[in-house]
Parts: sequence; structure tokens; C-alpha cells
Amino acid sequence: MQANLYATFRLIAQVKTIPLDLPAGSSVMRAIQAIVEHYPVLRSHWLDEQDELHAHVHVFLNGHDIATLPEGLNSPLQPQDTLDFFPPVAGG
Repeated sequence: MQANLYATFRLIAQVKTIPLDLPAGSSVMRAIQAIVEHYPVLRSHWLDEQDELHAHVHVFLNGHDIATLPEGLNSPLQPQDTLDFFPPVAGG
């Protein structure tokens, strides 16, 4: 599986795509933890003091917003899956 970073997350981590080597069935949250372990510069941008995902971080699993999936951050991942991480966007 892989994770793609966009906009400021890409700039902060200085990487566009992150290959993830996790067992099938690992949760989205486990993938987030693995990414933060390898790219600790993302921790404060993604996780709060309780290691919970900030509400302003938008995560998509295969094009679907994880907030709309029944299992949310507990959604299981498969080797062919793609996660996309978007920072908050403002403008007018």
C-alpha cells in the first residue's frame, strides 16, 4: 500500500509518496502511526497530545473520505490500497 501527501504535508515531509509495508488488515490509524514514526516532523501537524488525528487532517482511502466510512480510522487496509492526506484548505 502507499500513502500520498499533498500541499503543505508534502512540503513538510519533503516526500510525495510513502510506501507502507504493513500486514493486510492493519487499520488506517496504524498506517498513520507508521508514517509519523518514519516522518516525525508530521506528528504535530497530524496528531494531538493524545495521539488522535486532528480534525483538520483529511484522509482518503481509495478516494473515499475516511470520515464517511463505517469503520473510520479503524478501516482495514489491503496491499493494493492508497491513502491520501490533505491539509486544511482555506480561500475564497
